[in-house]
Amino acid sequence: MINPFIDELQRNPQAADHTIVLKDGTRLDTRLHRSTDSRRLAHYFTHLSEATRRVYGPHPFTAEQAHAFCRDVNYTDTLRFLALDSERIVAYFILRLGILDSDFERYALRNQRLNDHTDCTLAPSVADDYQECGVGSALFPLLSQLADRLDRKRIVLWGGVLSLIHISEPTRLGMLKYA
Repeated sequence: MINPFIDELQRNPQAADHTIVLKDGTRLDTRLHRSTDSRRLAHYFTHLSEATRRVYGPHPFTAEQAHAFCRDVNYTDTLRFLALDSERIVAYFILRLGILDSDFERYALRNQRLNDHTDCTLAPSVADDYQECGVGSALFPLLSQLADRLDRKRIVLWGGVLSLIHISEPTRLGMLKYA
């Protein structure tokens, strides 16, 4: 059975649009990626420093990958969120509904059982000049609320992402950290 909110996002992706406020008062518009974001997303991917790419790497950060994501927009099982300062993408967060096989394995080694139907996977990335500005802390409560609307109980960090996220506000959704 398809979650009603997923069905709504397929028809109306703007249902996920929000504005977040960083600790310095900067306002960022957040939304799902769209087919018209190809050039912007390619610019974001190709202008991340090598150090950032090493930390945040769920997929290749190439122009070709950005074009593919924007050509084949589908909100069924993977939601790609953008945070924009005016027209510039300053953060890209993937919320995958379900768990990667490798994450099942690494959490099982720690005696933590994951559920593909009730858990989801988060892969965050933030532009170099916006790191340490509170983008993740401002965006995580919104992602938690969306995950809850999608009937997801927990968020785990994507296996290729280092556990460097600082959550400043408690949320109803638990976040399992990989140490």
